[in-house]
Amino acid sequence: MSTSQNKPSTIMVIVAFALVYIVWGSTYFFIQLALQGMQPFFLGAARFLLAGTIMLIWCIITGEKVWDFKQNKHAMISGLLLLFGGTGALILGELEVPSAVSAILVSAAPIWFVLLDASHWKENLKSLSTIMGLLIGFGGVVMLFGEQLSSAIHSHGASKLPYMGILVVGSIIWSAGSLYSKYKASGTSTTVNTTWQMLAAGVAFIPCSIAHNEFNGLQWSSIPATSWWAVAYLVVFGSIVAFSAYVWLLKVRPATQVSTYAYVNPVIAVLLGILFAHEQITTLQIGGLVIILSSVLLINLAKYRKAKQPVDVITEQNCASA
Repeated sequence: MSTSQNKPSTIMVIVAFALVYIVWGSTYFFIQLALQGMQPFFLGAARFLLAGTIMLIWCIITGEKVWDFKQNKHAMISGLLLLFGGTGALILGELEVPSAVSAILVSAAPIWFVLLDASHWKENLKSLSTIMGLLIGFGGVVMLFGEQLSSAIHSHGASKLPYMGILVVGSIIWSAGSLYSKYKASGTSTTVNTTWQMLAAGVAFIPCSIAHNEFNGLQWSSIPATSWWAVAYLVVFGSIVAFSAYVWLLKVRPATQVSTYAYVNPVIAVLLGILFAHEQITTLQIGGLVIILSSVLLINLAKYRKAKQPVDVITEQNCASA
């Protein structure tokens, strides 16, 4: 089968990256907004059960094969790693750690991608532009939020360290789940994969919520409307739209390239703050923005060069045989 037939549309790839970059850049804010009126595990269960149920109904309506558990078990495992482990750690971390600091800790994900993706060590570790892009990008995120990081450390001290550790571990689990999804949970459509990933994570949050006594004395009427609106945004845009795009990108693009979302999301968060919250941007932050975007260019440049090489080789072979 020709590879050109399986090659995804460039426009679809661009749109998917835009969704992951922009939408996920706003979810840090909406998670903290939802947490103002909800307990963390309850939030995780509500978000992913609602999103998963909506996706399941859509799959049934469109005639997708949703009951093949031999294939779906891999989606469930990746969902537990990605959404229960990775996103769950982010929700817990943001209980105590400011969103800016959370963004820095989570932004190490691209580095974990390279370290955990053993099957591509030879390719990734030999690419100077990829390695430099990863390191420069993380440095750019630190520059972007350097002032907030320094303030958080001096004002909160060691009391935040356990939660910061949870965020780091969650970032590692997310990277592992992404790679598992790429290599194992690829036997069904993206829609079906996403559905079972969300449902598995949503169910996993329930016993944690019960053990955390989050249902004791719960009064639904006491949850503010802003928290429900935040959940609605997280369900529709953060989970159904952006996460589906992310799962699809893992299938069609290199993992290190897809992982650049972790560098771009903080950029989007800062830009949204400037545009809608009238926040000020410093010279240091501008430098961080430029460095981050340069790092993403470096990482993508390496992958585009790699993707172009087989085409050149095929062209040369065809000319030689003509």
